Amino acid sequence: MSATPAGLPPRFLRTPEAARFLGLSGRTLEKHRTYGTGPAYRKLGGRVVYSLEDLQSWADLGAKSSTADPGRGTVLPAKRHEGLPPAHAGRAGR
Repeated sequence: MSATPAGLPPRFLRTPEAARFLGLSGRTLEKHRTYGTGPAYRKLGGRVVYSLEDLQSWADLGAKSSTADPGRGTVLPAKRHEGLPPAHAGRAGR
């Protein structure tokens, strides 16, 4: 189900707004983009924007009901992880 009311276009947030929505700093969200561990984002010209639905879906990956609950997924910290290529891999030569 969409997070926006019927008839309205999806809402996009810039990095500072998206960070506030998630309770993170803007710098942490930037690091997540660099390491490929954060929510999906879009580039519109030179601007980075996040949809509310993508932010909510990413945050929901960390939902747990107890410490023993494996949950639906894992929200990784904003740092390099073994097995994950850097978000900018494959851009060389552009």
